[in-house]
Amino acid sequence: MLRVALLLLSLLFLSTTANVAPADAEAAASEGSSSKRKSIGEWEEDIGFYQSIRVTDDSPLLTKQSQYQSIEVHRSDYYGKILVLDGVLQLTERDADSYNEMMAQVPMMQHKNPRRALVIGGGDGYVVSELLKHDSLEHVDHVDLDGEVVEICKQHFSWGAAWEDPRVKLHVADGASFVRDAKSETYDIIVQDSSDPWTWDEDGNVIPLPSGVLYTEEHFQQLVRVLRPDGILNLQAETFHIPTDLQGIVDWRQQALKVGFERASYGSLFISSYPTGQIGFLLCEKDASVASSKEDVESRFAVMQANDRGTTYYQPKLQSSSFDLPLWVERRIYGDDSKLNGVGEEL
Repeated sequence: MLRVALLLLSLLFLSTTANVAPADAEAAASEGSSSKRKSIGEWEEDIGFYQSIRVTDDSPLLTKQSQYQSIEVHRSDYYGKILVLDGVLQLTERDADSYNEMMAQVPMMQHKNPRRALVIGGGDGYVVSELLKHDSLEHVDHVDLDGEVVEICKQHFSWGAAWEDPRVKLHVADGASFVRDAKSETYDIIVQDSSDPWTWDEDGNVIPLPSGVLYTEEHFQQLVRVLRPDGILNLQAETFHIPTDLQGIVDWRQQALKVGFERASYGSLFISSYPTGQIGFLLCEKDASVASSKEDVESRFAVMQANDRGTTYYQPKLQSSSFDLPLWVERRIYGDDSKLNGVGEEL
């Protein structure tokens, strides 16, 4: 799960709103319209940016309040079904592949022989389904706080069968606590598919969110501890187009290096349903010297395709090229580090 913004327009009519967006955004969404239109939208206070997706007249298809959050499933003519939590778009059927394939396939391919994995968050199940495409994988622990999200995604999304795989064990629990209680050197791969650690109020002040505990130094120390010596962590790392997010990327990378990861590199992907159309991940390796070769990645990818377990966004070229960033972003994240991100040198 990801992306939490200041204000969201859950159901925008021409003159009626559920969660009211700033007046200028609402006016822009309504301008030139002669009929009522339903939309879900997101306002990014930090950059004054608003984005919305029109949904069908029968939306929402489902609305439910769990112990932790409101859960909605909407439908768009273009994007298909859309999962929304607390008014925030989480994924769409059309472009969920880009984020989830990169979150899962990049660390799995970077590791030469991933056998045990942990997924923190990602209650929609897409990341879990991607991990299962690898024959080497023997076990996946999936930890999510809200079991209601899992049950709804089982019913509404095609990848919902992932939890039926005998290799998967679902834990409805707090992710930080689960990691804290786990044995040392248990996992080859950890994917942290969490929501944002902060949001903003109407005055532009940063407000910490519960998921912020997953971005603390203490939690990072625990993640290093439960990874095997050649283990890899991949975590949701926001977009570089928003200043507070970019500062977060810089801080999280430095924190990862401080707690013991040898290399921490920011990778980028394109996804039109997320604000600014770009988001990224932070790939953290305990031992970068043992990363897969280009030939290894291409060979394993060919096996996946041959066994009808291919991808639609990820391809072997992205194993290195996704870490090639605009110059201003690279300078901001890596500074004067002559090694820069280093990912792809072995490819």
